[in-house]
Amino acid sequence: MKTKPNQYKIILWDFDGVIVESNKVREFGFRKVLEQFPQSQIEELIKFHNLNGGLSRYVKFRYFYEEICKSTISNEQVQDLANLFSEIMLDSLGSKEYLIKDALKFIESNSNAIEMSIVSGSDQNELRILCSRLEIDKNFKFIYGSPTPKNKLVADFLNTTTFKNEEICLIGDSMNDFEAASINNIDFFGYNNPELKNFGIYINSFELI
Repeated sequence: MKTKPNQYKIILWDFDGVIVESNKVREFGFRKVLEQFPQSQIEELIKFHNLNGGLSRYVKFRYFYEEICKSTISNEQVQDLANLFSEIMLDSLGSKEYLIKDALKFIESNSNAIEMSIVSGSDQNELRILCSRLEIDKNFKFIYGSPTPKNKLVADFLNTTTFKNEEICLIGDSMNDFEAASINNIDFFGYNNPELKNFGIYINSFELI
């Protein structure tokens, strides 16, 4: 494993908590969409959400109904909830104030020399709109998101590139990101979550690279 992400030919980036400080906004979104449910059930979902940052909203809404509420939910209902959630996110996250300047500076300084793409648990259409509004889409070759699980997003990317796995790394802030990298046999760098310091190499600040 190389010791710095700028030693790789390709960097795959998570989005939430890595490029944009959006975790609190996402939490607000879940509370708003599910506000008609008992507070205790919403808190269970928030706990699950915070422990599984890399999972998509589709998985989380289904988990809420099936595991917390002990109920059933159709694919159409999941999509309706995801659409409502996306509306809230597009209204809230399009501001540059949420950009993580430490990571953004590294991305903008290296995107001409290193191929970069986003693989995120966020909804793909929403993600592309946000990146365009934030004027950061030009830094990324591909922007991929849910409902495709992150493990498969990474696997699909690897199947389309001519670069070797050892030339590719993933930067993320959750165990789901670490698992996506490990399952697909690429290196992982943790960022913006001290709990990841024992997994891969941890980046305290891109300014130190």
